[in-house]
Amino acid sequence: MTVAADRTARLSEALGAKRVVMADEELATYVIDGLVPSAIVRPASAEEAAEVVRFAIAEKVAVLPVGSKSKCELGMTPERYDIAVDMAALRGIAHFDAGDLTLSVDAGLPLRELDAFLKEQGQFLPLAVPCFESTTAAGAIASGMDSALRLQYGSPRDFLIGAEFIDGTGSLCKSGGRVVKNVTGYDLHKLLIGSLGTLAVITRLNFRTFPLPAVSGGHLAGFDDLQSALEFRNAAAKAGLPLANLEVLSQEVSSMIRAILQKSGHPHPPGLGQQDWAVYSSFEGNQQVVQRIERELETIARQTKAVHTAILEKAEDESLGGMLRESFEWLRWASPANVICRLALPQVNAATVARLSQLAKSVDLRSAVLLRATGIFYFAVFAESDDPQTVAPLSKIVIGVRAIAESEKASCTVLHAPTALKKTIARSDSMPDAVLQQRVKRAFDPSNIFAPGRVVGGI
Repeated sequence: MTVAADRTARLSEALGAKRVVMADEELATYVIDGLVPSAIVRPASAEEAAEVVRFAIAEKVAVLPVGSKSKCELGMTPERYDIAVDMAALRGIAHFDAGDLTLSVDAGLPLRELDAFLKEQGQFLPLAVPCFESTTAAGAIASGMDSALRLQYGSPRDFLIGAEFIDGTGSLCKSGGRVVKNVTGYDLHKLLIGSLGTLAVITRLNFRTFPLPAVSGGHLAGFDDLQSALEFRNAAAKAGLPLANLEVLSQEVSSMIRAILQKSGHPHPPGLGQQDWAVYSSFEGNQQVVQRIERELETIARQTKAVHTAILEKAEDESLGGMLRESFEWLRWASPANVICRLALPQVNAATVARLSQLAKSVDLRSAVLLRATGIFYFAVFAESDDPQTVAPLSKIVIGVRAIAESEKASCTVLHAPTALKKTIARSDSMPDAVLQQRVKRAFDPSNIFAPGRVVGGI
């Protein structure tokens, strides 16, 4: 018997054979960047998940918590990946107080199920993140992906009020609380946002919820140049309109969205993809508020010389808004090999976009630009083959984007890249706050068992 097989047998004995899976065909579905775990454990409770962690500490093996596996490729390639801890069985709603607008859910509850439950109560959670149909509550938090509703409702940092998790000693821990006004102490649970499973196994999350808006609406404006599109965006932002979303789309992005919607038979806005740049606005409130926003956006569009404007029908708005929520998902599958960089810019100007576009042209690759709300900027570059020669030009893209980000005093994260390029990045990269991040890692995970190396800098 191999060491791995002997270890897995002891794990089955400790937790029960029903909880541990070793079949090759199932192990293959948990692969991350070519790494396949030795075992899958499917705990039915937080206590069983803690037992897995304590086993991993004793055996000196690495564990990685997973849910729907929709975003497992985020982050660097783990240095070790021995046990996949599948939290999908923990999917209950532990607490809901409609009057206090608070909610506690288990880690494995799918967002789609949570959304359906809250709609019946006239409420919602503004976690409009990629892979919405399959992703779990814990997966949405651990991935740290942007919400399309961030402009109006903030990021999860603003409405995640508590969490329960298992730390790297195998202890069941709590941070925050269930009621907003009673939350005291350090907000340790907010460190879990974007941690990619490197700090703890999340077992439960506490959120503040929001009332469902009575009416929603959407608006699309097309422009022949980026400067005019940015003028519209800036004017709409300065007008003080209560917008839920405000995004600028390059023609490449618009055309890709239009093609996907046409192929799937879903409605698409008129004029989408016909201009070089488009600006999408979404908004909500009562009927009078929505109508006022529509009138003001049309006025701003005329003032900034839009060549096309449209107040979207409900079906058109839902289709376009849904596509923009899922932008990371379809961008990463848009070509055999590609890089998606996320920049957080203090301000966006046409010159920065021109520098990025020129970078893609320098290696003869097509690119797409999506300027999201609050200065979040997606820059995607597409290669039409996945052979080893592809890594060199894509590597040049990553180096160039980071240089541009540094010159703009912006942060840059590589959201998606071929596995070979990830390994190059992991070897050569360093984070400006690496020492602090390492201290946090050691505090949560002293034995370094949680997905080691999944965050740049060996974290």
